[in-house]
Amino acid sequence: MKPIGHWLNRTDKALTRAMNGVLSEYGLTRLDWQVLNVIRDTTPEATDSAVLSALAANADVLTLTASVDAVLTGGWAVRTAPHRLVLTPDGRCRLAAVTESVRAFRDLSMTGISADEYRTAVHVLQRMTHNAETAASPGTATAAPA
Repeated sequence: MKPIGHWLNRTDKALTRAMNGVLSEYGLTRLDWQVLNVIRDTTPEATDSAVLSALAANADVLTLTASVDAVLTGGWAVRTAPHRLVLTPDGRCRLAAVTESVRAFRDLSMTGISADEYRTAVHVLQRMTHNAETAASPGTATAAPA
């Protein structure tokens, strides 16, 4: 059996490739879509730092900044002040259509996986992440192998 790291990497790449395919008809990438969701979900308006913080695990700062620029250039969002972002009315409408396409893709990607299996997988990954981050924290001593 391949280790979990193999499957995590392969799954993320497969999801990104497939999502990019679904989103390409809207001129978006998976990361652009994630940026739009952070902007939409942050009220009354998002900040650049909120977007960068929310998506720090997904990409580096330069890549995230490029996605913010892409959604601005595409008319999905505007700046209401320096470092402040809000969806445009057109961007909000287009995002609703994108969300339906993403929902259909998620349903397809979940074929044969029950809601309980999905929740279990997420809980296991959360615990593994916590364990790994705790072990990697400064000041955490680990026993040397005998």
